[in-house]
Amino acid sequence: MFGFRFSVKYAAAALAAVLVTSGAVTAQAQFLPHPRRETNANRRARIERTIQDTYSHKWEIGGGGGYLRFRSGDLLLKNNEVTFWLSGTRYFNQKFGVVGQVGGAYGNAKVGNTEFNIPNPQISQYTFMGGPTYRVYSQVKTSISVFGMAGAAVGKFDSGSKGIPAADLGLWDSSTRAAFSVGANIDYNFYPNLAVRLTPHYLGTTWGGSVQNNIGANLGIIYRFGRIK
Repeated sequence: MFGFRFSVKYAAAALAAVLVTSGAVTAQAQFLPHPRRETNANRRARIERTIQDTYSHKWEIGGGGGYLRFRSGDLLLKNNEVTFWLSGTRYFNQKFGVVGQVGGAYGNAKVGNTEFNIPNPQISQYTFMGGPTYRVYSQVKTSISVFGMAGAAVGKFDSGSKGIPAADLGLWDSSTRAAFSVGANIDYNFYPNLAVRLTPHYLGTTWGGSVQNNIGANLGIIYRFGRIK
């Protein structure tokens, strides 16, 4: 009987200890900060630091290739051209900058059947332009900026005509004329200082006293360095 009473007392004491301990743990848990809220706050702070680090660079340089749909003569069909581009941008804050760009395009003009029997002579154009750019969207991995540029375009329309004047094939005269371009840069960031860029754009050229409306797209790599003070 004594052993039974002792066992009951022991069990009651153990149960009371468990209840007290459980209550203490519950009370302590109520005063601890919510771990999810702390994680979200840290994540937001990390995102803001990365955005600041990415778009506070003073300089951007880049280059790559692309495609241009170009009209090489007043009465000719448009032809496809392969392009290259090199650019440099100076940013004055995280949104506004000034860009300078050099580009080139190479293709074969569609002159059709002529008495000279040169159906698709090779042509090329080179552009030298500059102007403002403005970043309209910026996140950790992606950004979008718009630009407008103006300058000069150098056309070489008789380099593949075997000595035949370009005008005799219905091509523009080889000369330097005004050019302008507008478009958007869509960047995907691998690192704060390194990104891949897609650039759909419009290129206006002015050979022959008219405006040629040319549409294209470029793809390349962007490297950022320096810091805006």
